[in-house]
Amino acid sequence: AFGVIADIQFADAEDGHDFGGCRRRYYRHSLRLLREAVREWAGESPPISFVLQLGDSIDGQNARRGEAESALQQVLEVLGQLSVPVHHAWGNHELYNFSRARLVHTGLYSRPAGGSDGPPDTECHAYHCSPAPRLRLVVLDSYDTSTLGRDPGSPRYQESLRVLREKNTNDDLNSPEGLKEPHFVAFNGGFSQAQLDWFDEVLKFSDENQEKVIVMGRHGCVVCVLAGHLHDGAYCQDLHGVHHLTLEGLIETPPDSNAFGTVHVFEDKMVLKGRGRIPDRVMHF
Repeated sequence: AFGVIADIQFADAEDGHDFGGCRRRYYRHSLRLLREAVREWAGESPPISFVLQLGDSIDGQNARRGEAESALQQVLEVLGQLSVPVHHAWGNHELYNFSRARLVHTGLYSRPAGGSDGPPDTECHAYHCSPAPRLRLVVLDSYDTSTLGRDPGSPRYQESLRVLREKNTNDDLNSPEGLKEPHFVAFNGGFSQAQLDWFDEVLKFSDENQEKVIVMGRHGCVVCVLAGHLHDGAYCQDLHGVHHLTLEGLIETPPDSNAFGTVHVFEDKMVLKGRGRIPDRVMHF
């Protein structure tokens, strides 16, 4: 069993709204809801083995307020009360607050020391581990190719900007207006070829060893993809039978509710026990 949570986006700030101005965001309350999640995970039976924090742990406004370090510290202190590992994904809001070079030296860098479980590029926050026999978790870095968190003079930044401008002709690169491929905006990211090649090798290993893999679908071993970023949440099962589950964002959860879950893994299925906005779900293999 393991815990899942997404889009905490904590800031010590009054409630606000999304970019469209119509959805309320509960910046300060998200830390209290995280504490509730940690307390419930600590009491789970059977006990959980780890927690997945699916990105955007603090809100981008912390950078403007000069509070990025303190906000991150408060989130990590709450998660640090757990007696199990926490695997962190990096989202756009982490990269609004910190450069990739800085993130490597924070508690959000959960890639194992030594780099043997990830790509050669140690600033790429991708890695894999086996939390139980015949089960493998792969954490991908979905902003490996992005203008966020990169030095504007670096080759990776320039290549990311070239792709963005090729796909997005708007003056505002965060605007999807009129685009045939609306996901090509600056607040999204992508995978480098080097990361995809590494990922392919990890999944080949799992194919050969008859493991089940939690991440994303390219091989027969993959059973589930877990993600955040889309605060509404979403679910589908693709044509290959892979379950794609995006969690509802904690940041848009009213103080009297919550949005986290516990996933129980069995030989033939995964069972999500959701809390608050997140519904229960059974995902058969």
